[in-house]
Amino acid sequence: MAARQEQDDDYMSDAFVNLQQDVKPGLAMVRRVKEEMLKKERALEMILENKQKSKKEEEKERRETMLQSSLGSENKGFALLQKMGYKEGRGLGKSGNGIVEPIPLQIKTGRGGIGHEAAEKRKAEETTEHRKRMSQVKKRAEEFALNEYRLHVRQKKDQLQMEGDLRKSQLACQQLDTQKGIGVPQETWYWLPASIDDNAKEEEEESSEWDYKTFHTTEEKLLILTSYLRRKYFYCVWCAISYQDEEDLSDNCPGECAADHC
Repeated sequence: MAARQEQDDDYMSDAFVNLQQDVKPGLAMVRRVKEEMLKKERALEMILENKQKSKKEEEKERRETMLQSSLGSENKGFALLQKMGYKEGRGLGKSGNGIVEPIPLQIKTGRGGIGHEAAEKRKAEETTEHRKRMSQVKKRAEEFALNEYRLHVRQKKDQLQMEGDLRKSQLACQQLDTQKGIGVPQETWYWLPASIDDNAKEEEEESSEWDYKTFHTTEEKLLILTSYLRRKYFYCVWCAISYQDEEDLSDNCPGECAADHC
């Protein structure tokens, strides 16, 4: 018995140590209490939520029932209407042209103040209208930019075309003047600049400076030079031929500008 008692009371054995480590009665008790409290709180929240929902549903059902039922003589307002000659089913007013059904009741469910919904609706409409206007402005700006770009491209193309026609006219004028034995052009810019020698440049320097100040644009120079060629040599730079006389030029040449030859 003594040996068995000693074996049972061996406090250094692994079984006894593990048993003491796994019990932890204080922590287990606290955990169980917390779990029970959480369960009670959840159950209470569910009860309150169901009670609140049922109360709202009851109010809604009671309201719909009252709205669907017509007023009786026990209603003071309806009794006053009857005393003034109103009959149920007829419209309001002396001639009975007024409304028959009461103005519908609009239940406000949100927490915003009076007029909040109308303000929000107006704000949304203003925002939509503003976006619409901005879209229209952006569209017009893009169309304007596109038209400006097209105009710029067309003007640049016309400018290049006029510069090319002017060079052709200068070359033709130089050749025709040379065939006539003319060594110096009537105006310095009538010939290509590279074709005028240094002596002629020095002699005509002052008149050349005046000419370029007078006729600034390529269009003006082209008009003057083509008119000179047509008048003096009956030559059209766009037809690229010299006609026999003024009558031949007038009858067979389409016109005096590039547009007439398209």
